[in-house]
Amino acid sequence: MQAVMEYMSQEGYDKLVAELNHMVSVELPQVKDAIAEARDKGDLSENFEYHAAKREQARLLGRIRFKQRVLEFARVIDTSHLSSDSVGLLCRVEMTNLATNARMAYTIASPHEANLREGKISIKSPIAQALLNKKVGDEVEVRVPAGLLRLRIERISREG
Repeated sequence: MQAVMEYMSQEGYDKLVAELNHMVSVELPQVKDAIAEARDKGDLSENFEYHAAKREQARLLGRIRFKQRVLEFARVIDTSHLSSDSVGLLCRVEMTNLATNARMAYTIASPHEANLREGKISIKSPIAQALLNKKVGDEVEVRVPAGLLRLRIERISREG
């Protein structure tokens, strides 16, 4: 598998580091304790707790390796060097849905920082891809599962 450089905000990088540290220093020791406790109960061939704890350990180790790999190829973007003339990574984009006249705003984020509840969409999403490099006043059409969205960019600002 080819590793891909991931650009992200300092906040996103710090959050990923904190998640990794929590998994290594809290969750992993808990799983190891559960394995040891289950092992002490005797026959491992029919020991459900032991097998469940081993599966959890494998799942957790996979997540740890994944986050380590993301961090290995992560690059923090210095937002002070970015312009807000056009849409790009870490831009907050305010736009109008031309069909409903509804206003919406999203921040374009790395896939690892995307969180719709926080208003952050992945740069790899169809909406973000359609908005990239566009300017205020531009109109874009985006095919989404619900149909065709027509959006007009009202404002672009930088996060951070």
